Amino acid sequence: MSKIGIYYGSTTGNTQEVAEEIAKELGVANSDLHDVSKADTSYSDYDVILFGTSTLGLGDLQDDWEDYIDKVKKADLSGKKVALFGCGDSSSYSDTFCDAMGKVYEVVKSKGCTLIGKVSTEGYTYDDSEAVVDGQFVGLAIDNDNESDQTSQRISNWVQELKKEI
Repeated sequence: MSKIGIYYGSTTGNTQEVAEEIAKELGVANSDLHDVSKADTSYSDYDVILFGTSTLGLGDLQDDWEDYIDKVKKADLSGKKVALFGCGDSSSYSDTFCDAMGKVYEVVKSKGCTLIGKVSTEGYTYDDSEAVVDGQFVGLAIDNDNESDQTSQRISNWVQELKKEI
């Protein structure tokens, strides 16, 4: 199997928990799980990179991603497979649900990588999202605030699909 690195930014702990659950399901070692507040962008050890962010406020990147995204802009992702996951609040922020994942997507889509892990919007309740492109989420969208009962199943389904693309 390909070597996988997971990079996440988390303010409240939701995105970190999601990253850890994804890592467990993919068999990714703790040493390959990176908090972006402390991570660099030397991705040479990885064939597959997962980026995870929560959306804060009215569609903003998670705080640690504010700085890290500039590093990603300068990174070489050529030949890598990249998958995205994001946490948001589909009720209180229904018109900016998981927008930060869309912001990360806008940066990585032109970095020479192959984007994998798109997710159907079916079963989600929200009004608008920058993370929806061509009718699909660009990655796994999670709402632990309002739909925590669906988180584990959504992660499991996504990981099974990722394994086919990896």
